[in-house]
Amino acid sequence: AECASSVRSLLASGLVVEAERLQLRTESDLADIAREGYCSGMENYSRHLTGRRPGEAPPTLLDYMPDDWLFIADESHITVPQLGAMHAGDHSRKLKLVEGGFRLPSALDNRPLTGEEVWERVPQAV
Repeated sequence: AECASSVRSLLASGLVVEAERLQLRTESDLADIAREGYCSGMENYSRHLTGRRPGEAPPTLLDYMPDDWLFIADESHITVPQLGAMHAGDHSRKLKLVEGGFRLPSALDNRPLTGEEVWERVPQAV
């Protein structure tokens, strides 16, 4: 459904090559997954494989930390801003891949946490 919708959207924008690229790439990836159990770039289908909703944060190691763990930020003037910047940089790069028909829009959901999402998972910090 997502592939068909994305292909229609690309075609409506006159992006025929991009639509064909996305259709072929997705069909090839799904065939590889069915045959081999994986494909190159399989992480880009993680939202579908884990049953997450669009935009929902991906699972991370932080989800496995005990309730009372301590986050220690060395070089906090660099570390703290980088927490949000990782998401922004990843989103910008993947958006170009989606717009070019290289990936489905759901690939945007395989991403670093936003700074806000990180701090929601941090019970205490130094």
